[in-house]
Amino acid sequence: MAILVLGGAGYIGSHAVRELVAAGRDVVVADSLVTGFAASVHPAARFYELDIRDGAALDALFERERIDGVVHFAAFSQVGESMSRPLKYYDNNLGGTMSLLESMVRHGVNNIVFSSTAAVYGEPERVPILESDATVPTNCYGQTKLAMEQMMAWVSRAHGLKYTALRYFNASGADPSGEIGEAHDPETHLIPIVLQVPLGRREKVSIFGGEYPTEDGTCVRDYIHVTDLAAAHILALDYLMDGGESDVFNLGNGVGFSVKEIIDAAREVTGHAIPAETAARRAGDPARLVASSEKAKRVLGWRPKYTDIRAIIETAWRWHREHPNGYVSAG
Repeated sequence: MAILVLGGAGYIGSHAVRELVAAGRDVVVADSLVTGFAASVHPAARFYELDIRDGAALDALFERERIDGVVHFAAFSQVGESMSRPLKYYDNNLGGTMSLLESMVRHGVNNIVFSSTAAVYGEPERVPILESDATVPTNCYGQTKLAMEQMMAWVSRAHGLKYTALRYFNASGADPSGEIGEAHDPETHLIPIVLQVPLGRREKVSIFGGEYPTEDGTCVRDYIHVTDLAAAHILALDYLMDGGESDVFNLGNGVGFSVKEIIDAAREVTGHAIPAETAARRAGDPARLVASSEKAKRVLGWRPKYTDIRAIIETAWRWHREHPNGYVSAG
């Protein structure tokens, strides 16, 4: 029986595929390649180019492959774009998930691990954030992810589907091999944007907001290495396939770093001055997002290996230094 990874040509999905293959799993990847890259798909995985909103294409895949579990990464994820183009996010994220769940129900596939986000919490009640805390998203991206979680919960009640929603914080870093990593166009994540300066792709970093209620006035985030996230998805899948009940888990290191602290760490790793300037806030950005991952550690047995922000940035730096144009040079 195979594991289907939707969005397996994307940043986090490609790392999850690599970890699944390394663990000896039979892996099928489906991706529209709208934001993913065929060059990032592990050669041991069987690849289908499809849009998960296409129910007929999904049905054909489930009829051809014997799928035992699904890992769902397929979604648009740019916060800023979600605020200016909300219908695009509802169409792709919710429409795609509805199509996927309908096909899973039709074919009796009952286990799904869902890539959710800390954005479901909005401006948190407390730090670190617990899974039981209020979910009041401050951006459309987070709202669609929360709605996707809720859709799975109702399908679970109606059809016996079992799911885990992994609410993770800022995915970062790259596979230690340097063979795959983060490549977005446009790039919106802080660490790769900062690393574009020593690569000569931009002159300086813009810090969006300098008057947040944090120690240095810039946003604070919890950075979690992408291979640690990938490992958690395998543990969550095994948990479901061993009879675990549907549940929600935070994934983070439990430590927050401000934008200025990330820039300072990148200066240390790269040896570059990395000029920075303060710009206007972005819509929908909470001041502080830091996770409590105690539940994932207790229930899933998850333990992140990368806890030093400099070590995380070093893996990202290796990838970007060797692939300054992302996957363009690879394919």
